[in-house]
Amino acid sequence: MNGKLRKLVQTNMVLYILLLLVFAGLTARLSPLLAAGEVAAALLVWYVSRRRNKVMQQQLHQYVERISGGADTAKTSNMLFAPMPMMVFNPDSEDVLWANDLFAELPGVGENIYESRVRDVVKGFETHWLMEGKPEYPGIFTWNDRRYRVFGCLSQPEEKGRFGVLATTYWMDVTDLEHMRSTLEETKPVAAIVMIDNYEDLMSACPEGKRSAIRAAIEEKMDQWRGTSGALLMKYDRDRYLMVFTEKQYEAFAQGRFAILDEVRTVQAAEGVYATMSIGVGREAGSYDALFKNAGLALEMALSRGGDQAVVKDRMNFEFYGGRAKTTEKRTKVKSRVMANALGDLMDETEHVYVMGHQYADMDTLGAAAGVCAIARKRGKVARIVMDTENNSVGPMLRKLKALPEYKDVFIGGGDAFLRVQPDTLLVVVDTNRPASVESEPLLEACNRVAVIDHHRRGSSYIEKMALNFHEPYASSASELVTELLGYLLEPGDLLKTEAEALLAGIVLDTKNFTNRTGGRTFEAAAYLRRAGADTQDVQRMFQSDLESMIDRYAIIRQAVLYREDLAIAAIDEECERVTAAKAADELLTLSGVQASFVFYPKDGGVYISARSLGEVNVQVIVEALGGGGNSTSAGGQLPGVTVEQVRQMLQEAIDKYYEKSNQGGTAK
Repeated sequence: MNGKLRKLVQTNMVLYILLLLVFAGLTARLSPLLAAGEVAAALLVWYVSRRRNKVMQQQLHQYVERISGGADTAKTSNMLFAPMPMMVFNPDSEDVLWANDLFAELPGVGENIYESRVRDVVKGFETHWLMEGKPEYPGIFTWNDRRYRVFGCLSQPEEKGRFGVLATTYWMDVTDLEHMRSTLEETKPVAAIVMIDNYEDLMSACPEGKRSAIRAAIEEKMDQWRGTSGALLMKYDRDRYLMVFTEKQYEAFAQGRFAILDEVRTVQAAEGVYATMSIGVGREAGSYDALFKNAGLALEMALSRGGDQAVVKDRMNFEFYGGRAKTTEKRTKVKSRVMANALGDLMDETEHVYVMGHQYADMDTLGAAAGVCAIARKRGKVARIVMDTENNSVGPMLRKLKALPEYKDVFIGGGDAFLRVQPDTLLVVVDTNRPASVESEPLLEACNRVAVIDHHRRGSSYIEKMALNFHEPYASSASELVTELLGYLLEPGDLLKTEAEALLAGIVLDTKNFTNRTGGRTFEAAAYLRRAGADTQDVQRMFQSDLESMIDRYAIIRQAVLYREDLAIAAIDEECERVTAAKAADELLTLSGVQASFVFYPKDGGVYISARSLGEVNVQVIVEALGGGGNSTSAGGQLPGVTVEQVRQMLQEAIDKYYEKSNQGGTAK
């Protein structure tokens, strides 16, 4: 507003001359002599103004010569002959004082440039950056369909009273350069590996004569998806395809949230057997070999998260699309046998074995750790379990294990374990794959050889340096995976009864008494543990709670409200136990119509969240948006430095985003 007012009151000689001529016309009938005098006065004002402007321009011309090298070198180094457009203006009034011929020839520059302000000559141009002492206009300035990089500086003439501070700007036309840059960015290569997740199931579910038709139907969907993009699609294995395309085409695929994930599900081999697909995309690499490597890492990430999704790996991060289909059991005992032998070999090569799970250990963590200790004992090694024995949810089972002579001095804190690390130490991480979630991150970083046994869907941050990676998102629990390893390394009689009960308790916890995420392998593992002496009644007693915790649990349930009609959210304003909140989330799922539940409460200066699902809603994707993790039916996390009300809003936004992307053909990014 101040600029507009200043412009109205500024001297405008053309306006004055026009006013004088109007007055002359009005007074011509009354007094022709007076009218002639007014016309003469107008001409005199015009002449004086023009003369004054020429003098000012000449003085500024001389000033420009002085500050750029003097008159002797004007034709070689003078700003007057600079190879780029220049404009000088008053930064206070923004009046244009001078411009060279190259600037005057720019598209859109008017004839009366010296009688205008900068913003009138160059629409939308801001000058505050000069006053802030910056040497360059922030960003690329677009003007009349051309793009410019604008440089500038402030200077003070020797005759300070004549011009004051002057702003000099230099205009570099980078239109062609920016066009080349954008073209280069759009044409960068991108590689993708497309894999049919359940190829074996599709082929075995239909007769031999129809298998080629199933493959043809899938490939037809893929051809329709890539359309006229020009992307290269080539089959290089029975269930894998290689795609090569450009960044511009990638943006189109990503904007459509890789619609092929939904399209391919319409291909049916038999009743209930539909095709699903995983896609690994590699971007921002310096070579085709590196692109293919990134695509392989992205595909591995997609499969480790349950498949039926696209994962994009660029130079730094992962992005996720899809993940809507329920994960089904897809494992072979061949992998379990190979992993068992590999773990046994790693233990044979060292005298120091540590087992570590996630913070605030639960029954699955302790059971899996006890199973690894049994394997080490069979190999003649003593494994130590890194655990906070005070802050956990496994009190009863922990006391039973500590009472065994085989577990004397087995449990150790993270700090003590870190001090005892040796160069050949083997660290076995169970029930987590995220570095930030382990009991002791310094211990993880200090160990050169790390084995990971986990069943959670992999997040964007995961343990990278692994000598062994037994990661199966289709498994019910880490205890189930360790039990499978025991089947190849131990006889049932080599496993202690309490260890078998700890493993069975871990399976019972994560499967909700064999009602959730169970497959045939889950029951096989439970049968093995039963043969090893696990007492199901003793295991059930481990999950009994006292009256006070039950009252607290139902107090949480009373505060639950429905969101989107089928999601139960309970926001607690006071602290509570993690186990109590987790059990409350489990019990909320027993309510009719509830598909998922979320319980969060303040603790340790932040907010903890527990999420559970019956399988229709992928709570891992929702909680992952808040910084947590888990799997599709059980997830959790900790949000530091926030309030319960803030988490409520964040959770509702994450839920809305999840459903929005689900309706668009993908779940979460």
